[in-house]
Amino acid sequence: MIKLRNIIKKYNENKPSELVAINDVDFNVEKGDFIAIVGVSGSGKTTLLNIMGLMDSNFYGTYTWDDIDMTKLSENEKSRFRNEKIGFVVQDFALVEHYTVRENITIPLDYKKGGITKKEKEELIRSNLREFGLEDKINVKAGNLSGGQRQRVAIIRAIINNPDLILADEPTGALDGKNTEDVMNVLRRLNESGKTIIVITHDEKVADFCHKKYSIIDGRLQGDVLAHNTEVVRL
Repeated sequence: MIKLRNIIKKYNENKPSELVAINDVDFNVEKGDFIAIVGVSGSGKTTLLNIMGLMDSNFYGTYTWDDIDMTKLSENEKSRFRNEKIGFVVQDFALVEHYTVRENITIPLDYKKGGITKKEKEELIRSNLREFGLEDKINVKAGNLSGGQRQRVAIIRAIINNPDLILADEPTGALDGKNTEDVMNVLRRLNESGKTIIVITHDEKVADFCHKKYSIIDGRLQGDVLAHNTEVVRL
């Protein structure tokens, strides 16, 4: 599915303050993978995620997705590909606080290629909210939800366009133990339904939910250590 080869990312290149954030990384992602990349703050894990998510194009190396050379795409093509193929989940939820749950979830649908009817949109939103136990929150503003509820809304927004890949950057970083467990089990169920998921985390317990674990240290990717968990993990 995804192949990264000899990826190098530098900040302040050719300056005294030059920093090599990603150092000659090779990385394969197969369809249906559930991968954790574990590292401390500043290790390069979010930078690597941004490259995979087509949010950062200023790097050396090759990035192919199903034999498509992603480095050859225009910015408009990358934006379209990202909206159709990739869902993002982040630590601080990135919800519009004064929008309702419905309005937040609708945002990606407004950019969906080919459009979607009002009826189809409503059915899609309600079916996802029902599955995540949030149907009664449809008209509640995001700012009035709990942390766990906000992250579930963020996950729904990430999957509403049926992406092939979900990139989750510290998805449990702002949550307590119970909500962390709930969110990771949601991601596990999504993986079992066929979604390819990459989780960036500093927490080894969170990584234990995943099937493959890599570590990243000073921009170098190491691993993988196979987890292959089949039981629900308790934190």
